[in-house]
Amino acid sequence: MTSSFNFAVLTSSDSGARGTRKDIGGDAVAELMVNSGHVLADRKVLPDDREQIANQLSMWCEGDVIDVILTTGGTGLGARDVMPEAMLDVIDYEVPGISEAMRAASLEITVMAMLSRARSGVCNGTLIVNLPGSPKGAVESLDAVKAVLPHAVEILRGTHSGEHPVKE
Repeated sequence: MTSSFNFAVLTSSDSGARGTRKDIGGDAVAELMVNSGHVLADRKVLPDDREQIANQLSMWCEGDVIDVILTTGGTGLGARDVMPEAMLDVIDYEVPGISEAMRAASLEITVMAMLSRARSGVCNGTLIVNLPGSPKGAVESLDAVKAVLPHAVEILRGTHSGEHPVKE
């Protein structure tokens, strides 16, 4: 199985983009992935703007540099929460099992998890996963699915051996 891959972190936050709020959720996601042996290829904080987010996602999905994009923020019920829509604007297809697993794991911790609109999908061979904006929620959600990410990358790269790993 692929031991490491390149990833990017995109945070959707008006206050973060203005520099009035630290991107603690993005920090937590980047740290968890780097500590898991993956390579942070890029990281951005953008305002809660659907077009800007979609453009950044599209740029990262060009070429073969970034294997996984992890987004933080913009997945709630607020009027400015547009991450899922921006992602849907650019993906080729969804991978609903990843988002379902994150919500199921989060529901074990809080009933508020059912308010998450996070989605997952593939754009030009790059996996995109929406995570909550809170550091705790982002890490808990990522913990629920991080074990499948290397296998997903193998499949998307075309280097999958045909065997699926078993749950340990």
